[in-house]
Parts: sequence; C-alpha cells; structure tokens
Amino acid sequence: MIPIDPALNGAAASDGTPCGNRHPLVPALLAQVLAALIVGGLALLLAPAWFGRPLLLATLQGVLALLIAWRLGAPIWWLPIHACFLPLAVMARGMALPGWVWGGGFVLLLLVFWRTDKSRVPLYLTNRRSRDALQLQLPAAPCRVIDLGCGDGAVLRQLAAARPDCSFVGFEHAPLTWAWAWLRARGRHNLSIRCGDFWAHSLVGYDLVYAFLSPAAMPALGIKARAEMSPRARLVSNSFAIPGRVALEVIDVPDARKTRFYTYDCGRLQ
Repeated sequence: MIPIDPALNGAAASDGTPCGNRHPLVPALLAQVLAALIVGGLALLLAPAWFGRPLLLATLQGVLALLIAWRLGAPIWWLPIHACFLPLAVMARGMALPGWVWGGGFVLLLLVFWRTDKSRVPLYLTNRRSRDALQLQLPAAPCRVIDLGCGDGAVLRQLAAARPDCSFVGFEHAPLTWAWAWLRARGRHNLSIRCGDFWAHSLVGYDLVYAFLSPAAMPALGIKARAEMSPRARLVSNSFAIPGRVALEVIDVPDARKTRFYTYDCGRLQ
C-alpha cells in the first residue's frame, strides 16, 4: 500500500489509485440536470413554442451544460461530451434505429474505454512523432520499460522493434483495446501486453516508465513512482506534469498538438 501525502488533499486513494473526494460522474450529472432544468424553465416561461423544437432545446441545454461543467472544474475532455450528449440523443431518437443498436453501441464503447469514469484516464494515443521522441529517451544499455495504459500498443511495438536488446511491458485495462494490442504484439519476444490495472503492478525493476494519463492521475503516479522506482530510473510523462515536482527535463515534440514530455529523475522524487 502506498502512503498518501496529506498535501494532495484527496487526489489519490490509499492504494495510490486516483479518485478524488467525489465520483467524477456526480458533477457531470449535476451539470446536465441543472442545464436541463434552466433551459426547460426558461422555455416554459418565455417561449413555450420551443418545446416543439426539441433539437433547439437540446442544443441550448448542451451549451449551458458545457459552461456549468467548466465552472465546476470538469476535465477539458468532458466539455465536448456535455455539449453534444443531449443533441446527439435527440437526433439519434429521430433515426428510429432498432433497439439492439443502442445496446451494441454501449457494449462496444465499454469494451474500448472501460471504466474511464472511475480511472479518470481517457484513451489517449501517442502519435508517431511522440513515439520517435520517446525512443530517443531509452538508455543506451539494455533496459526494462513499462507503458502505463498502453492503449493499442503502438508505442511498445515501435520501441520493441527498434530495441530488441530491451524488454517492454504494457498494461491496458479496457478489454477490447487490450486484445488488439496483445494480438499485434504476438511474435515479439521482448514485448508483453498485460490486461489489468497498472496501479496494482509494482514499478520495481523498470529503468523507464512511460505514462500518457491525465491531470487527475498525476499526483498518485508521483507517489507510486517515489515509493517503487529505483533512484536511477526515469519517468516520462506525455503532456501532464507531476504537481509539486520539478521535471529533470521538458522536451518539446515537433508535432501538430505541440506535445511536451516531462521527464523525472526518480532519485529526485525520493
């Protein structure tokens, strides 16, 4: 069990997993319900005829839900979901699709993204230029590397092909995403893709840890790295810094999204 720094103020659970003081769906549901009540109330008082235009009402509700969620401090990737959720639901309802489509779509999304609401880590994929930049961070000597939340496994496939002298491990908890990464990794002797929660896996023995998570997960990752990684090991975080820790180096990746790598010397995290 990883001890928790009180300064994190609830940013991580006692086992090191990110959680916060409340479930992330609570403010999301609050934003949607408040927006619906406000828009419905205004329409009832000022423009009852709008009830005959459900897409207009849904669009107004989406915009207001986005603003409320933003004010509540929702992660940036939740905002377009708030804006589009009800308008897309209204449009889909008008398509008169068979019932199995909705059930199948839900199951497919669940298998690809799994419990993003719990982990608070969406599916981020590392682009080719970022993979090239990460490859340059590998030590010259043979080493062990782990990718925390490896997604489709593209990062590790490239690194494993480029460095057959190194050993690579990837963890992915979404079943369908893991299955794809596992199938693509078959036949590579130096690459292992595992299905499960990387928070429960020790980082002892790894020379380089790569993470492309989310701001919500970074405090807990800093604690886990400090508790488990060797002082000589290095942590590379794509896009998200560890709060309260000074990066050894910040690397600007020359790609369209202006990616930044935050690299940490784990000896300085102790």
